[in-house]
Amino acid sequence: MDALVNKRIKKVLKGDQNAFAELVELYQHQLYQICYRMLGNKHEAEDIAQEAFTRAYVNLHTFDQKRKFSTWLYRIATNLCIDRIRKKKPDYYLDAEVRGTEGLNMYSSIANDDQLPEEELMRMEVQERVQYEISRLPDKYRAAIVLKYIEELPLSEISEILDLPLGTVKTRIHRGREALRKQLSNL
Repeated sequence: MDALVNKRIKKVLKGDQNAFAELVELYQHQLYQICYRMLGNKHEAEDIAQEAFTRAYVNLHTFDQKRKFSTWLYRIATNLCIDRIRKKKPDYYLDAEVRGTEGLNMYSSIANDDQLPEEELMRMEVQERVQYEISRLPDKYRAAIVLKYIEELPLSEISEILDLPLGTVKTRIHRGREALRKQLSNL
């Protein structure tokens, strides 16, 4: 995979914009997921993911091809998310989903053999609560928790993305997990 990505990067550096479109297609879903998990807002996550790809394209000449492209790209996105969080004041959108209805759509009315509708609703409420509590974590813990438990990245890659020593990453994950445990203790 890395060889394929590096081949595309070399094409982009030679001026082939279609090769970058292939990179976008390859990473867009996972990059959006990282942004959404950090920001908790669909529209902001889309904006930040797009901005991350734009910055990656503009600065591709600075990318060290001995490293993983995904790590570099995720680091750009994570930094942009943290910047957005720091600049953002609490605000409310008229088009925001009503609390407690996140994820409900026509599919939720289809009978499911696995879970009763009440169980599915409970599961969704728990997921919403966990996502909310993750969004309340301090930036440094939130980034580590999202990359470790939501994106399931290895510690070494998280260390590169956040530009922190491995021990610091482990500490932040531990402290973030403990903070989440406290916040969710009444769940």
